[in-house]
Amino acid sequence: MYKPNMLFHGMVQGLERPFKHLIDISLGDAHRGGLQPITFVRQVISACLYPSLLDSGRLPTDVKSRARNLLKQCEGESVGSYTATCGLPKIQHSLSEFISRRDRGVPSSPENIFITSGSQQALMLVLRLFVHGKGSLQTGIMTPVPSSPLFNMALSSLGGAVVPYHLCEEEGWTLRLDEMRRALATARRHCNPMGLYVINPGNPVGQVQSQKSIEDVIRFAAEEKLFLLADEVYQDSVHDPTAEFVSYKRVLHEMGPPYSNTVELASFNSASKGFMGECGLRGGYVEFVNLDSAVMGHIYTLFSTEACTAVMGQIALDIMANPPRSGDASYTAFFENRRNTLNNNAKRVQETLNSLDGMSCQPIRGGIYAFPQLHLPARAVAKEAGVAPDLLYCMLLLEEMGLCVGPGSEHLQRKDTHHLRYITHLPDEPIVQPRANSY
Repeated sequence: MYKPNMLFHGMVQGLERPFKHLIDISLGDAHRGGLQPITFVRQVISACLYPSLLDSGRLPTDVKSRARNLLKQCEGESVGSYTATCGLPKIQHSLSEFISRRDRGVPSSPENIFITSGSQQALMLVLRLFVHGKGSLQTGIMTPVPSSPLFNMALSSLGGAVVPYHLCEEEGWTLRLDEMRRALATARRHCNPMGLYVINPGNPVGQVQSQKSIEDVIRFAAEEKLFLLADEVYQDSVHDPTAEFVSYKRVLHEMGPPYSNTVELASFNSASKGFMGECGLRGGYVEFVNLDSAVMGHIYTLFSTEACTAVMGQIALDIMANPPRSGDASYTAFFENRRNTLNNNAKRVQETLNSLDGMSCQPIRGGIYAFPQLHLPARAVAKEAGVAPDLLYCMLLLEEMGLCVGPGSEHLQRKDTHHLRYITHLPDEPIVQPRANSY
């Protein structure tokens, strides 16, 4: 992956640059990008770490109540104690209730929920369940293009094959069944596709799937006997008022038999992304649907090979699942202006990108990233052999303006197209471009 370490080293050594500060918006780290932590989250964690605060008059009543409740669930009433492999039972129940509320009453069992150190760890463990074989027997996972480079690297490191299916940029990065069928037929010539990975809302492209689109994907997975992996970590980050996040689990349930009781699904969520953006606390989970009891036993054994998730991450998940309610002392401060800020940021980024020469950006309907296309002159595309044009653009942007963004080539992209990716939680700085003569 692109790391601007050489430039950072040059600044440390005192080399002069034509800018005063580096602005790094290449990573999906909302707080690093300027989003402020939610006070309630930090107050509850502080009280759990230092319980003497509960006897002070410095914390709201709902913070004290939540912290005391959480401490009672810990062995020795200390967050320094180990928890069960799957996480604290109380927090598993909180997540189960959250899922049922989100999905309009669809049942959720705490026994099917495994808490992990972020959703990426959960994805890695699930991939370990069925990635095996070599040659024509090598496990393949259908993966969207563009996609998360971390997922692709994880899959490859485990010995699996990436089976790319292209999202349609011209239609707002939609999933097309004809493209998925083409990708699957091509892959079956050299590997054994067993899973279908979807990201909704999208990373890095920001699309939000409609219920019909999800139904089509579920039918496709059922027909082709594919295990569904639904990465839904941006579910509380929908910016378009005409769009709605609907979970794969809810749609699967509403479709009824035979789909609702046969299609195997693992859905992932995290406190690291979206509304809270607590990347450093490392709290995620996976919920399994329609898996055989013997397989669930094997999953428990597999997850037991990892140490329990840090309690701070579990507490963040509990707050995500059960935030302050109307009437609570912290309710107004928890939600005040937060969603409007995220929505306005996404709108501002999209409008600004589309106003720049040589750049176009599809609607950012959800998620935390923009993925604009670069329309580069021929001399820029051919300038330096062996260096992707969008990577060259990123290097120039960094060297001339001090703005660090990610090249689209890291995420895979359609041939002869070039993109950038960066987080939409921007500081109040202008979006800039390298000088034209830099090409």
